Amino acid sequence: MNLSHLNSAGDASMVDVSSKTSTARIAVAEAFVRFPADIYDQVKTGQSKKGAICTVAHVAGVMAAKKTAELIPLCHPLMLEKCELTFDFLTNKPVLHITATVAINHKTGVEMEALTAVAVAALTVYDMCKALSHHIVIDHIQLVSKVGGK
Repeated sequence: MNLSHLNSAGDASMVDVSSKTSTARIAVAEAFVRFPADIYDQVKTGQSKKGAICTVAHVAGVMAAKKTAELIPLCHPLMLEKCELTFDFLTNKPVLHITATVAINHKTGVEMEALTAVAVAALTVYDMCKALSHHIVIDHIQLVSKVGGK
């Protein structure tokens, strides 16, 4: 199988979607933010010196999804039709689980937009909580599901 972003000469190239048919496309991505146990209860209150943690991270995630093509050079600029983020503080461990669901009717998928949304949301949580600890870890940023297209 060939890499879709390389042309026949091996040079970087945006994928040609001009002959594809627009279909409904949905991607779900997730990220986990792990906190030291001694600050988790404080983080779960949802407030930091910089404001409402999940509210600010939610806005950052949506903005990032909309700007993915400006950040990832070979992504197509897209007019997203849905970008929904959820933030769940786990009860069994000091972890915040972030998910993003992105949807569009288009010729190309929205996996990169969903991944960008959770990554930037997680980075925003880190930024808002770093005064409490620098031992916060962002991990397992991954695509959970993709629907539509091939």
